Amino acid sequence: MDNTFNEPGQPLWAGMRRHPLKSNGAARIVDPMLRDQLARPLRDLRISVTDRCNLRCTYCMPADVFGPDYAFLPRSELLSFEEIERLARVFVELGVRKLRITGGEPTLRRGLPALIARLTRLEGVEDVALTTNGLLLPRLAGELKAAGLHRVTVSIDSLDPEIFGRMNGLGTHPQRVLDGIEAALHAGLGVKVNTVVQRGVNEDGLRELWLALRDKAVVRFIEFMDVGNHNGWNLDSVVPSREVLARLSEGGDGAEFQPANANYRGEVAARHVGAQGHEVGLISSVSAPFCGDCSRARLSAVGVLYTCLFAGHGTDLRAPLRTGASDAEVRAVIEGVWASRRDRYSEERGEATPGRAGKVEMSHIGG
Repeated sequence: MDNTFNEPGQPLWAGMRRHPLKSNGAARIVDPMLRDQLARPLRDLRISVTDRCNLRCTYCMPADVFGPDYAFLPRSELLSFEEIERLARVFVELGVRKLRITGGEPTLRRGLPALIARLTRLEGVEDVALTTNGLLLPRLAGELKAAGLHRVTVSIDSLDPEIFGRMNGLGTHPQRVLDGIEAALHAGLGVKVNTVVQRGVNEDGLRELWLALRDKAVVRFIEFMDVGNHNGWNLDSVVPSREVLARLSEGGDGAEFQPANANYRGEVAARHVGAQGHEVGLISSVSAPFCGDCSRARLSAVGVLYTCLFAGHGTDLRAPLRTGASDAEVRAVIEGVWASRRDRYSEERGEATPGRAGKVEMSHIGG
């Protein structure tokens, strides 16, 4: 792991400055104005709770790499719920307002509603969401809502059983995901849908998918990205968002859609509204990068902090937690990492070598 902030032979947090404490010993909440080198604030934290998944999507965990003999993390290496809550509290003190639970597939983590309950009770947290493939929502949606979860983002890439089965790597039928979406809606959760678009794979069915789901959820179409090292990404496989919009429109030209204002600075999806008032989101990391407003940090299931989805290395926060560091010391490490942050990979992609080795896998830090 990256030990940028410590001297050789010293713990990662050694020598970091301490913050004043409240009289009860808890770290005080200060004015959260932490900014990185490009003046981007820290507002969003994505927390992976497992590296396991019950699908093998070709753009994330291809089955030829993550096969039956693949060695997933032992439970002892995963952050405990107590550790996740502690780290989340420190991040909130630094300005984070939105928490998103990811994986792998987060619903595979036993007792997940208990973690959601812990996180929704944190003072200063305004939104807690979950990214999922939806397969276990028929069983868990009610518990997650009761625990305080606000909304879910569900991934489904096609309504065609053959295409979807091929993309998810296991032949899983799209109806199982649709059942999960219905369960989430029935439980009272807000629902968004994510669809990854790949040239020559699923672009012909985008309008069908959008028409089927637009009355139930906001559907967002994601340009195929070069995340990780095993998904076979190349630029020819990318369907630009402008083409996606054209494919969604009745006339095939996108003219019926009008741009809508972002709900907040740093929103990853560019919003458009159709003639009948239905919203669609376009996530254009390749054709129209949005690094300039990125306010997201990512925490892996083993407690490694990453400052970019395409990062090649991160900073270990689990070791300080398990060897006695105070909240103030952990906080100082996070401050140092964020204050040094300069990541803007999507903007630099054209200057770099596509598919460069060494990037963290999406299954370790979510999307």
